[in-house]
Amino acid sequence: MSNQIIQPRTLKGFRDYLPESMIPRERLMEVARSVYRSYGFSPIDTPALEYAEILCGKGSDETDKQMFRFIDHGKRDVGMRFDLTVPLARFVAQHGNTLGMPFKRYHIGPVWRGENTQAGRYREFAQCDFDTIGTRSVASDIETGLVIFDLMKAIGFDRFKIRINNRKVLNGLLQKNDLGDHSVVVLRALDKLAKIGPEKVKAEMMAAANASAAQVEGVMQLTEIKGSNQEVLQQLEPLCQGHDLAEEGVAQLRQLVDATVAVGITDENLVLDVSIARGLDYYTGTIFETFLDDLPGIGSVCSGGRYDNLAQLYTKQEYPGIGASLGLDRLLTAMQQLEMIEPVKTSADVMVVQFSAENLNTYLQIAASLRRQGIKTEVFPDAKKLKQQLKYADRQGFAAVIVAGEDELAQGKLSVKTMADKNQVELPLTETNQELCDFLKEKLG
Repeated sequence: MSNQIIQPRTLKGFRDYLPESMIPRERLMEVARSVYRSYGFSPIDTPALEYAEILCGKGSDETDKQMFRFIDHGKRDVGMRFDLTVPLARFVAQHGNTLGMPFKRYHIGPVWRGENTQAGRYREFAQCDFDTIGTRSVASDIETGLVIFDLMKAIGFDRFKIRINNRKVLNGLLQKNDLGDHSVVVLRALDKLAKIGPEKVKAEMMAAANASAAQVEGVMQLTEIKGSNQEVLQQLEPLCQGHDLAEEGVAQLRQLVDATVAVGITDENLVLDVSIARGLDYYTGTIFETFLDDLPGIGSVCSGGRYDNLAQLYTKQEYPGIGASLGLDRLLTAMQQLEMIEPVKTSADVMVVQFSAENLNTYLQIAASLRRQGIKTEVFPDAKKLKQQLKYADRQGFAAVIVAGEDELAQGKLSVKTMADKNQVELPLTETNQELCDFLKEKLG
């Protein structure tokens, strides 16, 4: 047997999650689940591996190139899912007869793309999707915007912009400018506007679609429309007049804007931006992109839209849908940069010091009484010096430490030390420790 030590390392674009990064990650997932469930979305899961034919050609040429694809041991051509939407379409086509429509689902899981790594972007990352399948109602488009708004608020953001547009407006104007047959390449170019600027976008449109300067200018008029949501709609309506598809898109945008105003969402958080296109080919109606006011450079942290034709690739049954995806890893990177994440290495709130092994059962009883009241509690496993145990508690990020030595136990007392302010309070030790629980609940919020 070889004694050679294998170097511990991870693949480029992949990473381990230490407790201090996994704890806020799980908390963010819990927030997402809570918001999704509040609107009636149900959880599902799908395999990491799909037949390649299920995945290929469903996103874009870029996602096809980035797909982790190989021949498995059964000589099948397979790929690892690059998002959660394409597997959803296969899932609905396969199980649609038993699901019942409309079907509202959320799915939190890892996806894989072999792309160049950069800040907040990895080759393995998690998505937190929610979708409504089986209806073309604008009510579902509106609800999608409301979910995104509630999600961002629940996470802790006030300064953000949900940018909305409608691909019917874009496609209608392309058809009006005789570029309907080149919609994919033109919209992909338009989607790069914020990254490369208008002149390079125009050049790409002309090259990719063999478009004239006049045709390109007709499309670029969209980028010049500015103002409040109502002002944008007023400028957009005459531009789309005379083309049914574009007019339908504008009408849907107006209905969405009016509905969000009715529930108290203002232009501060929801912005009509007719220049956004979303690069994926399967969007057919309303589209969403969400940016942080304090960190816009990190990109969209929650995006999505309507994709009425995706499931038709797998079935003759029509399954229109709309949904969005929270970019979990990108958002966590943003939260770290904005110092919104507390540095903790434990999921417990309280630690019980173990002064002596002889009193271990008493310490376990104290911890059990706290857990019964919903207070997450850890008992230190060894009867080490108090200084060592407090150093551990401080390093791990416990909010409070319970100290009860021989003399205190004999008197039926214990002490609670809050780690933030280092204050110490003496409380009675009882069978239920209700006073202790009430004190900790108040301190822990």
